[in-house]
Amino acid sequence: MKIQDIYQLYSKHYLVDTDTRKIRKNSLFFALKGDNFNGNKFAKKALLLGASCAIVDEKEYHTQAHTILVDNVLETLQQLAKYHRTLLKTPIIGLTGSNGKTTTKELIHAVLSKKFKTTATIGNLNNHIGVPLTLLSMNPETEIGIVEMGANHQQEIAFLCALCQPNFGYITNFGKAHLEGFGGVEGVIKGKSELYTFLEENHQSAFINPEDAIQVEKTLNINTLAFDADLKFIDANPFVKLSFDAHHIQSKLIGTYNYTNIAIACTIGRYFKVTDAHIKSAIESYTPDNNRSQIILKGSNKIILDAYNANPTSIKAALDNFDAMDAKHKTVILGDMFELGATSLEEHQDIVDLVEKLDFDNSYFIGETFSQTITKKDSFQTFEDFLVFLKKNPLKQQSILIKGSRGMRLERLLAFITS
Repeated sequence: MKIQDIYQLYSKHYLVDTDTRKIRKNSLFFALKGDNFNGNKFAKKALLLGASCAIVDEKEYHTQAHTILVDNVLETLQQLAKYHRTLLKTPIIGLTGSNGKTTTKELIHAVLSKKFKTTATIGNLNNHIGVPLTLLSMNPETEIGIVEMGANHQQEIAFLCALCQPNFGYITNFGKAHLEGFGGVEGVIKGKSELYTFLEENHQSAFINPEDAIQVEKTLNINTLAFDADLKFIDANPFVKLSFDAHHIQSKLIGTYNYTNIAIACTIGRYFKVTDAHIKSAIESYTPDNNRSQIILKGSNKIILDAYNANPTSIKAALDNFDAMDAKHKTVILGDMFELGATSLEEHQDIVDLVEKLDFDNSYFIGETFSQTITKKDSFQTFEDFLVFLKKNPLKQQSILIKGSRGMRLERLLAFITS
């Protein structure tokens, strides 16, 4: 079946599902496969639950009247999303970067939603599956689309740009993330800049932070839209405060590093003629969740939970900000950083050296790599090892920064910090 024919089915309701636990009536079910699952096995169930059609790629599951057999379900999903994008008149903002992508996306979404019917990437579904699903969640009523694009190797951003064809682009920053896949910092810059390449080749525009020399250098041949000149950083102790023309904005985001995330949301809002009052309301109403820069009170302790992900750039920024915060007693709990390749131990040692220099009241390192570093502080090879220590040495009356890569799942510590 041609992609145009599948599109005719899709365009009746503009609904696509890939999980039978969340099937919506009249959706198209795409039977995706992974290392540990085979969606083909659930095609019949999807139809029973209300899907109008199931797209499969294994003949033995092409037994129902409303199944469509294709060569590759994932590629069909991507082709459908790309075809849909060619028919949409909706302007799309494409986002990538080493740190802050999801927070930035959520802030822009909050601001633009004050004026427009806006569709944005859900959570961090920003890969070769998430981007097509985001595009297919847009319909003719969508006035602006925001697509977050993640990557850990070369040509991935180029591929995602070919799908979503952004009219505008923004790169949050270029940091030490996914060094193993990108092949070092220069590889990160090259890989993320594939967004700029698309914008240049297609005569589209890039939003930039004028204080970021790499962004400025890489966009010399692109129409650029810089941070609004009226934006001024005030402080972040702990929450970011800024002025925006005649308005003072008090956010619920911690860390000076979140200022640029707020700044681009304000800039994009003003570009699309959202009123300053609505921009202020949107920023001040946004509350971070999902283990991203959350402040949580547990017993006598105040916890900054930033355990969604970590890399050398984001950890250094978090430590510097934590050091600058007003607090009598400070404790740092850091977990291993993943996907750093050959430089992993060196990068972990750099973090250890920085922590020792900052000299917090307590500093704890958790993970295989951190346990191999040279440190005067306490290090633990496993999460369970640290729990044994924590139960014998409970934290009291501390401000605590918890940060580590997603695989470390350091948010589990919340259940054990109770004093």
